[in-house]
Amino acid sequence: MKVIRELSVVFIFCFLGEMIKNILGLTIPGNVIGMILLLISLCLGIVKVEFIEDISKFLLDHLSFFFVPAGVGLVTSIGIVKNCWQYIVITIVLSTIVVMAVTSMTVQLFKRS
Repeated sequence: MKVIRELSVVFIFCFLGEMIKNILGLTIPGNVIGMILLLISLCLGIVKVEFIEDISKFLLDHLSFFFVPAGVGLVTSIGIVKNCWQYIVITIVLSTIVVMAVTSMTVQLFKRS
């Protein structure tokens, strides 16, 4: 019963995100908006961590399964990817460098304070 309650909280925020996306006509995915709303609710204490702790741990433990649909989608659209693979590789390399740089600067900032 606890799992259903915790999963319901996550789904409610996902649903709210989809509603906001559709009402406002945003291009941001609804699930991202929902997770931002959940984060804000957690930070403000509206939702307690205990309400979603177990289901969050379960989902994080099985996170790799969520990449399977993306991988299958990539394989099924190989014709499109074949034409622009250079741009994809450049984007991956540059974004990795940027993430590494920002992460190192953030760590240095927190180590100083």
